[in-house]
Amino acid sequence: MSTKTPYDPSQFPAFAVTVDVVILTMSGGALNVLLVRRGEDPYEGFWAIPGGFKRPTETLDEAAKRELREETGVDAPPVLAQFGAYGDPGRDPRMNVVTVGYLAVLRDVGGIEAGTDAAEAALTPVSDVLGGKLQLAFDHQQIVRDAIERARVELEATGIATAFVGQTFTMAELRSVYEAIWGVQLDAANFRRSILAEEGWVVPTGRRARPGSTGGRPAELYRAGRAWTHGGSPISRTQGSDERKRS
Repeated sequence: MSTKTPYDPSQFPAFAVTVDVVILTMSGGALNVLLVRRGEDPYEGFWAIPGGFKRPTETLDEAAKRELREETGVDAPPVLAQFGAYGDPGRDPRMNVVTVGYLAVLRDVGGIEAGTDAAEAALTPVSDVLGGKLQLAFDHQQIVRDAIERARVELEATGIATAFVGQTFTMAELRSVYEAIWGVQLDAANFRRSILAEEGWVVPTGRRARPGSTGGRPAELYRAGRAWTHGGSPISRTQGSDERKRS
């Protein structure tokens, strides 16, 4: 007969699990994050990352997708991945709460609609958050910083760059993704050579973008090649750093 003491859940402190989703998108050549203004305590009136409590009957991924729909009107993006967990005591004044951070990438957020406990939803320049210009609720400032760093790593290790652009794109649009996320300025000619140096990264469509307001020949349009699906990137982060040092 076993002499072990039966497991008693009441002997352990209760805690809740939430999901918080950092949604990144390019807008006007700049990297933006989708934030919601809280309509309830705690931190009523503060901007925050979309998220909420996980229900007992759903997985973490399901909770993240549901919270996106309910708080912003955004459907599940093609890129949605966990990047960290946060459980410091006191991070939530209501109770002991552990949250799982998700990184989402969208080419176009479409119509943003605040819902449930969110009073407002809007795209905000990432630079405003990282620079401390905008104070976020809870520990969301740190969560956004960590998400951006994860995006910087993923930009070199995976094909995440193509998630920020449309099915067809110009070299300038693709280059702006690297520049915005890494915070560097890349030489246009060098960037083009790196992308075209090996087959499989981009495929010319034979079409051109719409003429700009300044005139000139419209830029050539490309689509993503198969190489992106195998991981890696034709542009390295050190390459971007070297160009920033030379400028």
